[in-house]
Amino acid sequence: MAHVMTVICNPQKPELSGTAIDEFWAALEMADARPDEVEILAEGVAADIFFELNEDETLPAIRKQCRGPFDINIQPVKGRARRLLIADMDSTIIQQECLDELAAYAGKRDEISAITARAMRGELDFEGALRERVAMLKGLSVDALEATLSEKITLMPGAMELVATMKARGAVTALVSGGFTFFTARIADLVGFDTNQGNRLVIEDGKLTGEVEEPILGKEAKLEALNALCAEHNIDADRAMAVGDGANDLAMLNAAGAGVALHAKPVVAQAARYRIDNGDLTALLYLQGIRRDQFAVE
Repeated sequence: MAHVMTVICNPQKPELSGTAIDEFWAALEMADARPDEVEILAEGVAADIFFELNEDETLPAIRKQCRGPFDINIQPVKGRARRLLIADMDSTIIQQECLDELAAYAGKRDEISAITARAMRGELDFEGALRERVAMLKGLSVDALEATLSEKITLMPGAMELVATMKARGAVTALVSGGFTFFTARIADLVGFDTNQGNRLVIEDGKLTGEVEEPILGKEAKLEALNALCAEHNIDADRAMAVGDGANDLAMLNAAGAGVALHAKPVVAQAARYRIDNGDLTALLYLQGIRRDQFAVE
């Protein structure tokens, strides 16, 4: 079966030169992978190199030989176009962790962000860590939610291009988060996702009670969302692309045909089939063989 190696770098530092591509080609030849074609997806940023040898025998050797600021992913050519995009929100579609930013208004950013980091590394139970952090915000005004959204939250580079292009090609897009619907609904609307889900903060008299509505949506809820969307839209899970960065994303990433760890915690980056450490969210389009001049930018 024909395979493709997609090489991607940070679009802000386009270092994928012809010389670098030649080095990747030579590495494939040394691995007896029989490279036969190169397609430039974005000048200086991304390229496909097509070859014949089984991917599992090739990727470790290529990563060992080729160094530099490049993301290297290998997959079969057939089926690489995806019909479903399901994405985590915090540190994936947006650059921040909403709960950490919200904690700053309660004067508890350091304490809460430390718990967040441990939970995302898989060191703490997600549900318990969420309850603990939200309890620390008891009494915080809902005005802090609005301030967090307007003053602290920024989109991850490539978010708009990713969702717009996937939708233009007929894909279903969903934002799923262990965070809060206050943020997911607004971010989904801004970016253009078809649907979104998250946890609900309990609010009384304009203040947070320190509680989250049950049941808490954790890693299993993300997996269930993937399965439900596939069933609803008659999409095989192999044709789904999932993206996230934390341990609570792993079940979803492993179930999708293309589970992408984006700037992820080590436990996630090591376990996910696809890995983007240098590129932005447009890398998910390059992984599907979509050229930069084919992006749908709204």
